Amino acid sequence: MSDSGPTLHTARLILRPTQAEDFEGWAALMSDPECARYLGGVQSRAQAWRGFASIAGSWQLYGFSMFSVMERSTSRWIGRLGPWRPEGWPGNEVGWGLVRDAWGQGYAIEGVTAAMDWAVEQLGWQDIVHAIDPANTRSQAVAARIGSTLRGPSKLPPPFDNAPIELWGQTAAAWRARR
Repeated sequence: MSDSGPTLHTARLILRPTQAEDFEGWAALMSDPECARYLGGVQSRAQAWRGFASIAGSWQLYGFSMFSVMERSTSRWIGRLGPWRPEGWPGNEVGWGLVRDAWGQGYAIEGVTAAMDWAVEQLGWQDIVHAIDPANTRSQAVAARIGSTLRGPSKLPPPFDNAPIELWGQTAAAWRARR
């Protein structure tokens, strides 16, 4: 465990708290129209920095946040995923967002599984949601593969309150039963 949080290892990934050197990857992720489409939209570097800093700050203030996802074989930053609970959010979320060339390789499932385990076992979360745009079929598939089910429409706090959102989720008991 680092000063700001744990490091989780999976077969192909390292999940660790955000570090300053992760910003270039983060900024690239948030400037890619396909990647950022369902993550609040394309952001300038200055906007991306604010989101990046909020993730790092959450680690410091609350002891959890989304992990930086590192590819074990290359040590390359490929995204962010994990527990997230911004002010006004509709629940304890485990979310994900990966760079485009990491899509379709099973990294989201692998990383989200480790993050769900950690959220349930270490954070004690009894219910976990995923706020997913109804048009985001890729994320719906990830949610379904990890055993989450569609709970129905929801709403995010401003400035995201006009974005269509559906909540997917499951209880800790359901998660443990599948594991």
